[in-house]
Amino acid sequence: MESIAFGDITVTRIREYYGPIGFAPADIVPDIPKETWENARSWLVPHFLDPGTQVVNAAVQTWLIRSEGRNILVDTGAGNHKERPYAPLWNHLDTDFLARLEQAGVRPEDVDIVINTHLHNDHVGWNTYLEDRHWVPTFPNATYLIPKTEFDFWNPDNGHTPRVGRGHLNVFEDSVAPVHRAGLTLLWEDSHRIDAGLRLEAAPGHTPGSSVLTLASGSDRAVFVGDLLHSPAQILEPDANSCFCEDPAGARATRRRILGWAADHNALVVPAHFGGHGAAEVVRDGSKFAVKGWAPLTPYTDHD
Repeated sequence: MESIAFGDITVTRIREYYGPIGFAPADIVPDIPKETWENARSWLVPHFLDPGTQVVNAAVQTWLIRSEGRNILVDTGAGNHKERPYAPLWNHLDTDFLARLEQAGVRPEDVDIVINTHLHNDHVGWNTYLEDRHWVPTFPNATYLIPKTEFDFWNPDNGHTPRVGRGHLNVFEDSVAPVHRAGLTLLWEDSHRIDAGLRLEAAPGHTPGSSVLTLASGSDRAVFVGDLLHSPAQILEPDANSCFCEDPAGARATRRRILGWAADHNALVVPAHFGGHGAAEVVRDGSKFAVKGWAPLTPYTDHD
């Protein structure tokens, strides 16, 4: 099973990659105490942690949302043929992502909206594809929704120095600028209402313009949190940031706010990179949180 119904809205998981990402747990989320990793090991293995190598397993995936007759993509993964010298795992990938999207019933020209929760390399890659040595929009009929703060931060013309240094070299140029030049972007600020059930809001910290997408249909709720969480262990330790967070204090505050909202509204938390069932329900646990249950999706079992 790769789809979940939330009232009148359907969400389908489109896989690009699942497997080891070259980080030990203490490297990707260094703020988590060792004992937390050890206590959580029984349910982190094997979907989130390889039992042999002790390397983190993670997914790169896109969430396809069907709402009010439109096809909406949340984040677009790493993409094919991208030059990523500082991110070797995503360097010159050649996956069948578009075929998997078509298996779900959606061709590139059928996509109405693309949401980039933020502009890291593994969230914008399929915004474009290589055609005659030029990067062109993959989804020619879509509006690409990008937070303006995020667009301005990563635009090389503005001279910002991100915490990751050159780790996102070429990303703006090959995956963001082409869709902007084509007139397909909508740069939103603070919040943006997509339709009656879908709303984007600013969630800064991981990056200056990071955002989340909230879904509400009937009594069902979900929140797509991008990179607010890299590991389920951060649900247990909400003050623990990943090594990629630009603003540590801001990321902690945003994570607590969004997890609190999810717990209080019985909303499914849908991160970008969770393997396994892909998403979780959370509950408050004193000043922290706990996993209440997992999404009813078939766990990834093979690396790809």
